Amino acid sequence: MSGQGHRPSEEMMGRLEGRKRPPPQPSEELGRRSRKEDCICGVPAAALLLQSLHGSTPPLTPQPPSPPSRPAARDRRSPRGATRRSPLKLRILQNPPHPGAARRSPSEPSRSSPSEVRNPPCPGPELNPGGEEDRGMNSAAAVGKSANIFWHDCPVGKADRQKLLKQKGCVVWITGLSGSGKSTLACTLGRELHCRGKLAYVLDGDNLRHGLNKDLGFKAEDRAENIRRVGEVAKLFADAGLICIASLISPYRRDRDTCRALLPDASFIEVYMNMPLELCEARDPKGLYKLAREGKIRGFTGIDDPYEPPLNCEIEIQQENGVCPSPCAMAGHVVTYLEEKGFLQE
Repeated sequence: MSGQGHRPSEEMMGRLEGRKRPPPQPSEELGRRSRKEDCICGVPAAALLLQSLHGSTPPLTPQPPSPPSRPAARDRRSPRGATRRSPLKLRILQNPPHPGAARRSPSEPSRSSPSEVRNPPCPGPELNPGGEEDRGMNSAAAVGKSANIFWHDCPVGKADRQKLLKQKGCVVWITGLSGSGKSTLACTLGRELHCRGKLAYVLDGDNLRHGLNKDLGFKAEDRAENIRRVGEVAKLFADAGLICIASLISPYRRDRDTCRALLPDASFIEVYMNMPLELCEARDPKGLYKLAREGKIRGFTGIDDPYEPPLNCEIEIQQENGVCPSPCAMAGHVVTYLEEKGFLQE
């Protein structure tokens, strides 16, 4: 009883604070503090803290009673019944955004992207688009009907591609009469090289007339343009490091020599299918000789248009004792030549 007499009552504390203490709210029972609890004798606790820091002791003036505050909303991230953090406390982000994140587009990779670390960019020559000091561009020239044509060099050359493919690019040009076995040899050779792990591509004369040369006929000038186009395409294949197998009648020696001049270092291998006309006409797989004999086809090679056989071909395939070699034997003959000349290097 004596201890309770010395303890100030709640009514006395309310008089000292200048107002009567309101009855406890349910929120206080849950651990929440109201604004008046942050005051000591009516003076804000923050003011008392400043006074103690600066060493001054101004008179404690009771503050006028503040209106009852609205119950604070429960923090969604806090558990039920926990005390809400002070609204004056700064929020510290665990992963603050990079200053340049707002300027970087979503599709642009980050500077520290794992893919960039694993696959660093391949070093290459500095680009100078449109400049006079562009190392990949030579002086202007007039080519055919085109003027102001520039040749651009690529830092990856033919030798680099050949090293990657483990072979040397070349052109195997198969020439001969219709029905002499050009397409058969080309397909068999392509399959044999593929089985050896070598990259080859066949350019068939009839197939090319379905697309690249479909605007050409069979006149002398059209035949020349046909061979010129195929020669240029074959040159690109050889420059890419492939073994290009071109199968065309190509009856005129001058046109074949023009294609040979496109490829340096003996990369043009002329294969002459030296089969007699009687054998080719007897085969006649397309029925063209029959149409030519009937006059329904004009300018057919071997009938009313000449075929000029090669004078210095690399490989000549012909009958042996009146028997034609098998397709595999013919392809093996060409493969042996390619191996001896180093085109199938490892």
